Amino acid sequence: MATLKCSARRLGSTTLALLAATATVTLAARQWRSEKARQHERRLELEELAIRRTALAHQQRMHWELLARAIDDPSLAAVIDTYDQSIPAERRRQFFYANAWYVHLYHLYQAELLDREELYTRLREFFQSPVFREYWEASRHMRASLDDSSVEAQLGHMVDGLVRDLDESDTDEWWVVGDPPSD
Repeated sequence: MATLKCSARRLGSTTLALLAATATVTLAARQWRSEKARQHERRLELEELAIRRTALAHQQRMHWELLARAIDDPSLAAVIDTYDQSIPAERRRQFFYANAWYVHLYHLYQAELLDREELYTRLREFFQSPVFREYWEASRHMRASLDDSSVEAQLGHMVDGLVRDLDESDTDEWWVVGDPPSD
């Protein structure tokens, strides 16, 4: 009888050890699968980001090529020229060029190569140019048609605030004017 109890105890201990080992292996396998799934999801996110950045870079190249053609050929510029026709043609060509720079900075922001503060800082420098300021004012009607919830409209409002701050500033130290936003 004593032997039977001892054998039963050993069998119970062995069973308990096997159950614990099985539970540990099952938990480890579940964690491994979970980690693999997280890694796969992260890889997909990175691939999607790379595709998006490639598409943005392509779109920016296309935008520049189209604008460059319009800048070089007034007959092509007439297709996209929505500026006031009382503005001289040469100035409207400069507006196209200013737009190319603005869109370039916008795409750098969209591609997350610039944060909002860096974008603000660069635009603050561009707005030292009277032609760039004129372009901004002349393109106001274009921005007015944007959906207010869009990133482009929000950035436009930010820039409008920057221009207001620059206009109201009483310092020649333009590089300190305004409060750059933080992301």
